[in-house]
Amino acid sequence: MIERGSPVPSVRIKLVGADGATDTTSDAVLGSGIVAFFSVPGAFTPTCHVNHLPGYLANLGKLNAAGVDKVVCASVNDHHVMKAWAEASGALGKIEFIADGNGELAEAVGLAKDFSGSGMGKRFARASILFRNGKADAVFVEDGPGVNASGAPAMLMALETANG
Repeated sequence: MIERGSPVPSVRIKLVGADGATDTTSDAVLGSGIVAFFSVPGAFTPTCHVNHLPGYLANLGKLNAAGVDKVVCASVNDHHVMKAWAEASGALGKIEFIADGNGELAEAVGLAKDFSGSGMGKRFARASILFRNGKADAVFVEDGPGVNASGAPAMLMALETANG
């Protein structure tokens, strides 16, 4: 699993925006400035849709005030699903969305989790990473169901501690 000080890996991803999806790399999206990155097992899944993404959306102002340049959400879904989720949640244009359809980024950061028991295959674990200038500064991975360690409040606390 990615650790504090580790560089952002460079793997192929699709960055989802209002105009569709752009082929790029993870380091191009996450590698500069202060980035609040969070990963979810699946777009539209109950906890992701009702708790995780809305928490970051509701705290965008506080995150920006704490120095975050951008907030980025990733899931092992295709870019069509990620765009539909961004639109449905009102986050399109506010939060950037990475469609990691093949799970390459999930594997590269060591956050791939097997959800085969739920019929979902390999996905991202529910987690968040604070990236500063291309390196992981703080890593939070949920150890149970729900959003606790990886939610926006935990990210804000990490920023407060680092900026302290």
